[in-house]
Amino acid sequence: MPLTRNAEATAARTADSRWLELLARAGFIGYGIVHLLFAWIILQIAFSNSGEEGNQNGALRALGAQPMGKFLLIAIAVGLIAMAIWQALEAAVGHHAKRGKERLFERIASVVRTVVFLWLAWTSIQVVQDASSNSADQQEQFSEKLMASSGGRWLVGLAGLVLAAVGIGMMIYGYKKKFERNLKTNEMNGKTRQTVRRLGMAGYIARGAVFAVAGLLIVVAAINYDPEKARGLDAALRTLRDQPYGPFILALMALGIAAFGVYCFFQSRFRKI
Repeated sequence: MPLTRNAEATAARTADSRWLELLARAGFIGYGIVHLLFAWIILQIAFSNSGEEGNQNGALRALGAQPMGKFLLIAIAVGLIAMAIWQALEAAVGHHAKRGKERLFERIASVVRTVVFLWLAWTSIQVVQDASSNSADQQEQFSEKLMASSGGRWLVGLAGLVLAAVGIGMMIYGYKKKFERNLKTNEMNGKTRQTVRRLGMAGYIARGAVFAVAGLLIVVAAINYDPEKARGLDAALRTLRDQPYGPFILALMALGIAAFGVYCFFQSRFRKI
């Protein structure tokens, strides 16, 4: 239909905007900083029983507490919003180089990335406004209310299974080095390509492991009617810490998350946008 074609053409022109590309590339730098801070928080949880919230929300709040932190948060929020717009356009009219189920998968992944980037941007703005509360506590309260409703425990359990599946998928994505398809590898020299490959593999596998453990804990919480265990990433990290060799496992995860943060810096330069 003409209207559909016109809408797609408009979206395509927006996606090709030079300013949008520059802001999205800057957003990857901010995204990398958030993950480096997240890795630092994981190390604190592992070895010093930190009370800091163990997720990206906690990383943003930690950044906001630093000198010039709120200025950086505003810059990160702008970059993340640009990344969200870019991924929303990719979900709507992008990924033409792929076909069939592969293109459908990539478009769904772009929808998920859009939501994640918007949520992080909103959290950054909330931190700047000093209005960001503990998201892990909010999740626990929401889970408790949901479990008390008819069929609520099934919904919580299903959400946990989806999160675990996303985590496992992320680990497979990293192990198979599928992230390289979205990079301009032809512009890298051999050493850079090898470095980026190792960072991407370690980063995606570590992120996937954290999400998978968080999802499984939510499922267990639904089965045992224990909202305290349905706190997402924060509960996953603290539960792992209390296991035999838990601090060392968390240290390895922190290294992987930090690797993903550095990988984001390379994405800023080499990501196909």
